[in-house]
Amino acid sequence: MALDIVGVAPLYQGPDINRMRLTAELSQKPASLLKPLVPSKSKLTTIETKRIMSVLDETIHKVELVTLLSYMGANYETLEKMLGGDIIKAVREHEDLCHTLLDSIIYLQDKERRLQEEEEYEEEGLFRNRLFSLELQKSHLLPLMLQIKESTKDILRLLLNNPQAASLAQTHTLSRSVEAQNFIDCLMELRGFLFEKLLTSPMEARDRSQFIQDIDRRNKRNQEIINTLENELAAIMRNREAEKKYKVETEIENWIQKYDMEMGEKQVEYEELDLIHKEEKIQLEELKQKHNVLVEEFSQIRAEQEVNAKKRIEAEQEMLRMVRAATLIQALWKGYLVRSMLKSRKKKRSKSKGKVRKGKGKGKGKEKGKGKK
Repeated sequence: MALDIVGVAPLYQGPDINRMRLTAELSQKPASLLKPLVPSKSKLTTIETKRIMSVLDETIHKVELVTLLSYMGANYETLEKMLGGDIIKAVREHEDLCHTLLDSIIYLQDKERRLQEEEEYEEEGLFRNRLFSLELQKSHLLPLMLQIKESTKDILRLLLNNPQAASLAQTHTLSRSVEAQNFIDCLMELRGFLFEKLLTSPMEARDRSQFIQDIDRRNKRNQEIINTLENELAAIMRNREAEKKYKVETEIENWIQKYDMEMGEKQVEYEELDLIHKEEKIQLEELKQKHNVLVEEFSQIRAEQEVNAKKRIEAEQEMLRMVRAATLIQALWKGYLVRSMLKSRKKKRSKSKGKVRKGKGKGKGKEKGKGKK
């Protein structure tokens, strides 16, 4: 159950294009080839054709103005002096109606989505009642849509009655939406087709139809020739492929034979090398065992040498300590002997000095006695 969405387009953003002139734009292709396709006239001459084009031009002009209504509503403050109070008032009322319609549509869409999600969990009677209420609310949108249409007509009437305001509004073509600009471009393209159609006379239309038929017949003949050539080319390619296949198969067979021969030789060489490798592997294992034995013996010898070196170092250190002790003892003994000798010499000297002193005392006494006498 889809909700009918009313398209109130965002009628701005997108570049404008120049209005097409009432003259045909001739192609740059050679005139001799495109002569039946190019109208002989470059301007409309009959009143009926001019009226048709004027109606279409007026329609395009109105569409260009309508696609700027959203921009006018969003920027009414800056445009009020240029467009006038009446136009801005109508635009604001139109904008309010559009917002009301869009809010209603969004509300109904959300309500319909929730109703679809709850359909499995509600009773059938209650669900139908809610669905009927939703459809009734949808029907209330029609009067609002009619009001929007009437407000659009009123704004167009005001703008068309004020050409200066309409021209000022069209200066903001960059504010038109991409969708709106695409629609205007399609209308302009339709105008070009219609203009070219109105320029073409019945005789020219007949000549154009005959020209197109001739081109179609030529295209068919050329297509037949192309199909024939393609079939011949396919046959030639199949023959060549049948030859490319035989040659390839033969070459592949030769390569296979050569490969078998080379692989046989390589297999013999591989077996010889494998035998040599096995022998060398056995020798390597023997060498590894001998190496392990030598390593073990070397480790023992090294350990013994380290023990002997430690013992030798300890003996040398012990000898060094003994030599130092002996040297110290000798030095002490020599010092003792020297001191003993010095002491004995001192004693002898003191004794000799005492004798000398006694002798001198006796001589002095004799001299004194002689003097007294």
